Amino acid sequence: MPHVLSVSKAKIERPASTQPNLKGFKIGAKLRSTPLAGRGQAVAKPAPLMDAKSFGKLTRGKLRPEGRIDLHGMTMAEAHPALQDFILGSAQLQRRLVLVITGKGKSKFDYGPIPERHGVLRHHVPIWLRQSPLSLVILEVSPAHQRHGGVGALYVYLRRGR
Repeated sequence: MPHVLSVSKAKIERPASTQPNLKGFKIGAKLRSTPLAGRGQAVAKPAPLMDAKSFGKLTRGKLRPEGRIDLHGMTMAEAHPALQDFILGSAQLQRRLVLVITGKGKSKFDYGPIPERHGVLRHHVPIWLRQSPLSLVILEVSPAHQRHGGVGALYVYLRRGR
């Protein structure tokens, strides 16, 4: 005969309420007053080093570049020395504003799981301009106005010769 345990039906006590007290709770009460910049929002840029009037004309495309170099179609090995020679040569000629055309880069379908960056020169040229010896002669770098190439070009404002 199987052994059967007899279990008495005892009441199981449960806590009275598991609901939190929501009195005084307001959505967004602890939110920061100044939102952080996220994707698609502009991050505050530092103030330009050049005078405000010239910078305004520069961003509106009203200043005419005194020289230009087109790196579009060059390899990185060709473009880097050509850019250095052009910028340093322009500084010796006491030019103030030059235009560096990088091109927008190719947009092709990406088959792999890791996205590929297109526009290699467009990505590397600003880095090269911040490195020595070019950083010594450059005052300001900003994206070009649409009439001078838009996102595929950069304005490089050079320091005055000493």
